[in-house]
Amino acid sequence: MPEVKASINIENVVASASLDQRIDLNAVVKGHPGVEYRPEQFPGLVFRLKKPKTATLIFNSGKMVCTGAKSEKKARRAVMKVVKELKKSGIIIIGKPKLKIQNIVASAGLGGNIDLEKATYSLKKTMYEPEQFPGLIYRMAEPKVVILLFASGKLVCTGAKHEEDVYQAVNILHQRLEDQELIYYE
Repeated sequence: MPEVKASINIENVVASASLDQRIDLNAVVKGHPGVEYRPEQFPGLVFRLKKPKTATLIFNSGKMVCTGAKSEKKARRAVMKVVKELKKSGIIIIGKPKLKIQNIVASAGLGGNIDLEKATYSLKKTMYEPEQFPGLIYRMAEPKVVILLFASGKLVCTGAKHEEDVYQAVNILHQRLEDQELIYYE
């Protein structure tokens, strides 16, 4: 049996950050006319960056949520760049943002077809109702992630807090599918 390596892509990293101080969002709008701020619709301001391509929500509490980064490093870089931009426009920021990765979403291809029916019984903590949704939902305990698994061998991994967790989870799952002969290569 040839050793097939899964192709894994990080699609989105969501990070939260706190500045531990209040931010005057109207002052941010004055310094950055390109931001989106409609307080009657949503209490946060949207600060978009082209590089790394992200959107960071900023709330007047000083809390921030950065989405769209393709790695943990890029999420950190985006938050630091937003803070630098705020400072440049005259917003006084005292400390450094405390950053925490909340969720990493990744897609992967295992390169073979999966018998989801059999996998439902072999893997623990699964949910598979093909009339409702074509994928099998697998809750992995270690690392703690949720994987949506499709018959095509494609999958989506969500809930990871570190990129390493994604690679580990996909490799563990791939090995389990191989060991239990649930994946077939053409």
